[in-house]
Amino acid sequence: MPEQPILEVRGLTREFVRRGKPFPAVDDVNLTLDPGEFMAIVGRSGNGKSTLLNLVTGLLKPTSGSILLAGNEVTTLNDKQMSILRNRTIGFVTQIQTLLPNLTAIDNVVLPAVLHRNPSRYETEIDERTNDAQSQEQTASSVVVQPASTQTASSSQPDHLTQRAQHLLDQLLVGELATCYPKELSGGEMRRVSIARALMNKPKLLIADEPTGDLDAESTAIVMRLLRQVADDGTSVLMVTHDPDALAYVDHTYRMDRGVL
Repeated sequence: MPEQPILEVRGLTREFVRRGKPFPAVDDVNLTLDPGEFMAIVGRSGNGKSTLLNLVTGLLKPTSGSILLAGNEVTTLNDKQMSILRNRTIGFVTQIQTLLPNLTAIDNVVLPAVLHRNPSRYETEIDERTNDAQSQEQTASSVVVQPASTQTASSSQPDHLTQRAQHLLDQLLVGELATCYPKELSGGEMRRVSIARALMNKPKLLIADEPTGDLDAESTAIVMRLLRQVADDGTSVLMVTHDPDALAYVDHTYRMDRGVL
């Protein structure tokens, strides 16, 4: 029996109002993503790609249409239910920097696993006006955690969590920066730590919005080889990119123009 798709989007539309007139940022989009499939969406800025990702992750509510994610109808979930689904099912790499400044790199990576073990710690309020950049943050990134002064958050977690976090950082060639804080990292280094964090819980669906946007050619190759490996291991990957070098690693490429996929 064939596996069910991890993501099914049907008739998805999101309208905004500009100068008193509605316009569709996402216009009647249909797509299906199977387990282990690596899909890229390309297109000029302002054509609805990031809006589509925010709809899939429940950060935006659609005007119409349906989003079936791992058997869950996203449009019917409340904020708490969607937060838990994001943590357990989705890894999300956003365009903007979402590492928590009061946590080290490795603590930022471990954080989704901590929340996975303690779902009651989720307290998120998603403002539906998510065209604001802050609304693109990953659920984990909206939670402020103060580590104990005598130990880091990672040191208080089970060894296997810390080991997995360190392994992911090592794979992305930022392992030696594990104890650094975000303010000590370059933009490209922060991006790679964010990718490690998105992979921490072994998501069924990895969503990556411009994952190589501020990386050099060598770092881009490192990231894309890892994403290709993740897909080969069964995780579905949905990526938005302007980077032509990244397209060599994907299974399918779609173009989005004026909200139409």
